Amino acid sequence: MSAQMNWDLSSYFPEFDGPEMRGFKEVLIRELAGLLAEAQALAPLGAPNAGLWEGVCTRAEDLGVRLGHWASYTGCLSSVDSGNEAYIEEEAELDRVRAEYTKLEVELRRALREADDQVFAAFVGGPVLAGCEHYLKTLRREAQWSMPPAEERLAADLGVDGIQAWGRLYDTLSGKLEFAMEFPDGSRQRLPISQRRALMADPDRQVRQAAFAGGNAAWQQVEDVAAAALNAIAGTRLTLNPRRGVPHFLDVALFQAAISRATLDAMLEAVCCRAELPRRALRLKARAMGLEGISWYDLEAPLPFPDTRAIPWEEAKSLVEQSFSRTYPELGAFTRQMYANRWIEWEPRPGKRPGGFCTSSPLSGESRIFMTYRDTLHDLRTLAHEAGHAWHQQLVRPLRDWARAYPMTLAETASTFGELVLAEGLAAEGRAGELELARLLDMEAGNACAYLLDIPTRFVFEKRFYEERGQGPLSVSRLKELMAGAQREVFGEVLLPGEEDPYFWASKLHFYITGTTFYNFPYTFGFLLSRGLFARFQAEGAAFLPRYQEFLRLTGSGTAEEVARQALGCNLEKSAFWEEAIQSLEEPLGRLEELLSRVLPQA
Repeated sequence: MSAQMNWDLSSYFPEFDGPEMRGFKEVLIRELAGLLAEAQALAPLGAPNAGLWEGVCTRAEDLGVRLGHWASYTGCLSSVDSGNEAYIEEEAELDRVRAEYTKLEVELRRALREADDQVFAAFVGGPVLAGCEHYLKTLRREAQWSMPPAEERLAADLGVDGIQAWGRLYDTLSGKLEFAMEFPDGSRQRLPISQRRALMADPDRQVRQAAFAGGNAAWQQVEDVAAAALNAIAGTRLTLNPRRGVPHFLDVALFQAAISRATLDAMLEAVCCRAELPRRALRLKARAMGLEGISWYDLEAPLPFPDTRAIPWEEAKSLVEQSFSRTYPELGAFTRQMYANRWIEWEPRPGKRPGGFCTSSPLSGESRIFMTYRDTLHDLRTLAHEAGHAWHQQLVRPLRDWARAYPMTLAETASTFGELVLAEGLAAEGRAGELELARLLDMEAGNACAYLLDIPTRFVFEKRFYEERGQGPLSVSRLKELMAGAQREVFGEVLLPGEEDPYFWASKLHFYITGTTFYNFPYTFGFLLSRGLFARFQAEGAAFLPRYQEFLRLTGSGTAEEVARQALGCNLEKSAFWEEAIQSLEEPLGRLEELLSRVLPQA
């Protein structure tokens, strides 16, 4: 067991690998094997066997709940102590059991694929599977992109020691990786790579530059391993796609995101057409710093305000809770509950993986937030972001599991809405003078740069990488060229020549997540959709919040377009919606420019 953790995981199991956990797994594995055998013996769905398939579905749903509970627990442990061999072995065992559950999903897809439309409609419309209609329709559509069952079962088995093993390797590598950090005073430390990002948001540019250089030197030492993992993950997908009848690698990403190609194209078109707005924010930052443009390590830096200070953890907790409470009292109360129940792992320490996430047990309904807090405004925003996820999971908690299966696009809407609530709450405090208001507006401008430049850069890189990977593995040098080229293209001249980050493909965990392909563009989607929701909130006040909560509860009941149409009455397949959301950033950016002429005359 890890010697130190901030969060309390005892509601999952009293102890890791204790009798309760072992018994839980034994029953799960035994019941999964039995249900798989039953499903394999059944003919595809028809009127005579519909009752039998109803039973298979309800038991599969229950097994998925228990599997999710185990997976959430294991993910929590391994993220905090990534070098722990017992946790690494547990992740491998979990992947083997997940492969067996995947085989059960193969049988469900087989059952639904050829079912008569009327039989299927009666099946999903009955009381036993009430609330599961969208989930089962999704399974049926997915069945059209499937190999024969025997081949799908083989792919599930091979995935344990193939694509998933490469993902586990990257997780272990990034969790153990350290870099040499030289501070401006000459002191040196070896730090976990998980602490690098916060240092790259430090107000001191020398600190940022040192963290950037030290981190990339560390990634250079393991570049061949990272490149092998990235090539293997993409190569596996590209090998399986044509065998499953998938026309294009983006089709899988769109299916997982529950959006159409028209929606993605409309959003990206609007982002491209309005790229000058976030670039303008970066030019403002460069002028404030006395620079001609920015370097990659300047992206998350605050403007050089006087008396920029660290924000200790306890103060950060209070700021988030109080800000939520002022603007969204129910969210504030929920956040206090999270603090009291110790649901957050926040402390910097060796062995932690980089990044942050919110996970939830579908069995207990509890969430846990993982992050590495380094006393920055960026980390404060991360806490609010992950709290937005946890609130989403809390609101769908009363629903059955298959009604809670919402896509990442809508998940990221809830989290970025949390960030907007934080900013609104801080501004509503009433004590903020011009300098504090400028800090808040700087955070909003930083969000615009992250979601409208950084995230689209990742999409451009990843799309080109997959296009070239279809012809064979890419070398380290080619991966660096693709990444730097994508950064120059999206950021334009505001990113100084030679100041790109050619190792971003290695350091960004999102490229190595094996369960979801193209993990990045849903963040831009969520950011812009949340702005549409928040504009309604600002216009209608507290009366909007019940509708917002109903929107979150609906996120597992339809495609993103369907849910957005029902909640907002908007058409996501038209660029006008996305243009309007981006345009909403014009006002805060203009206010920031006006304020800086007084609080930072050099800007």
